[in-house]
Amino acid sequence: MQVDNIPLIIGLLVFLSSLISLRLGISVAIIEILLGAVAGNLGLGSEDWILYLANFGGIILTFLAGTEIDVNLMREKFKVSFLIGALSFLVPFAGVFIYTYYLADWNLTAALIAGVALSTTSLAVVYSVLVETNLSKTEIGKLIMAATFITDMGTALALSILFTKPTVYTAIFVVVSIIIVILAAKFSHRVFDDPKLKNKVIEPAPGRYVKEPL
Repeated sequence: MQVDNIPLIIGLLVFLSSLISLRLGISVAIIEILLGAVAGNLGLGSEDWILYLANFGGIILTFLAGTEIDVNLMREKFKVSFLIGALSFLVPFAGVFIYTYYLADWNLTAALIAGVALSTTSLAVVYSVLVETNLSKTEIGKLIMAATFITDMGTALALSILFTKPTVYTAIFVVVSIIIVILAAKFSHRVFDDPKLKNKVIEPAPGRYVKEPL
């Protein structure tokens, strides 16, 4: 397939996904994933710019999803959200690992990778579905978002524990990250709550213009 035709085909698939989503009442993110999988198996190749946009979009959606998490609700129902998130990671991970390692006779590394890959979830997709179905503002929607966040944290921890080889730079990264998080929690309000910045077009408060209706 010619590289020049790839943007046109992707644009048409995105447009078709929107039409199918409106007709069936299913989240457009799910339709786009399905059509993307079909197109990929039919020979539609991935270019570097496509991978860049996909990764950048995933980062943005994950950030927006993080701003939608109700911290107070997560604290109040931490036990429920933690159990849902932890079990949604551990149960598929254990099931896939046991099957691939003991029944399918995969090696240990391959079985662990399969377990992690098939037990994770997409916070970005969950966020998109909840927003499109108007569930992001409900209590159950916020609980699902918090549980999904826990699931993603489980995936990140599993990958870090199982496959990362710690070095001195790892320790430096952890220490610096902890310091930044503590300082951000203590002093970020001086920026976000500054009366000179609030209600301005350039206001840096996360998620402000996402939450307000257009």
